[in-house]
Amino acid sequence: MNTKEVLSLFQSDIVAINLGLPGFAENLVGFGADVVNVDWQPPAGGNLAALKALERLEKSARVDIEAANAEAVRRILAAEPMVIGIGKALDTVPGMAKDLVLHSGPPISWDKMCGPMKGAVIGGLIYEGLAANAKEAEELAASEKIRFDPCHHHNAVGPMAGVMTASMPVWIVENKAFGNMAYCTLNEGLGKVLRYGAYSDEVIERLKWIEKELAPILSKALELHGPMDMKSIIAQIL
Repeated sequence: MNTKEVLSLFQSDIVAINLGLPGFAENLVGFGADVVNVDWQPPAGGNLAALKALERLEKSARVDIEAANAEAVRRILAAEPMVIGIGKALDTVPGMAKDLVLHSGPPISWDKMCGPMKGAVIGGLIYEGLAANAKEAEELAASEKIRFDPCHHHNAVGPMAGVMTASMPVWIVENKAFGNMAYCTLNEGLGKVLRYGAYSDEVIERLKWIEKELAPILSKALELHGPMDMKSIIAQIL
């Protein structure tokens, strides 16, 4: 850049891009300059421990995303999911316990749960007889006497805001192609349901009916019929 160009630069209006704290641009704004503040923050928020962890990940072997996606699709297409039975969550789901509530989504604490999920937890605790009413259930959920964990940490799934508790009957699904297992609660049907956060008396009564009456009948029918091919059922539904 020659002298004429430099002089021209300083004689024109200043338009600045600020990559730092907004305060860095205050003087320029004070002189009437146009400033664009870029929404930027240090990697890992400046947390040194997190930053070192990110650096280790960056230095580790790169994952071939295309190959990983192709393998995922191959396993889905090659899967042979078979419903082989119905069991009680406490006796069937890996790691299940009476003081444990499994939920949909990632790890989360009671205070950060959305309204419908809190409602489902309240209903689950009342259903288990661990609380007599909503107030007791909320107090218990906020204490350290109840543990929370994602369903997928236990080879299970939780629909919507649904939760899984120890006494709930669950479908037992075996993937014959790869030998892995999966578990899911029985569908509550329509209307007021736990998976939407409802926990009124009729919701608890229906859950008890599913546990005491529906599940045993379905279990016996499945024994007589034999394993059901889920891939065939899914294909028919689609």
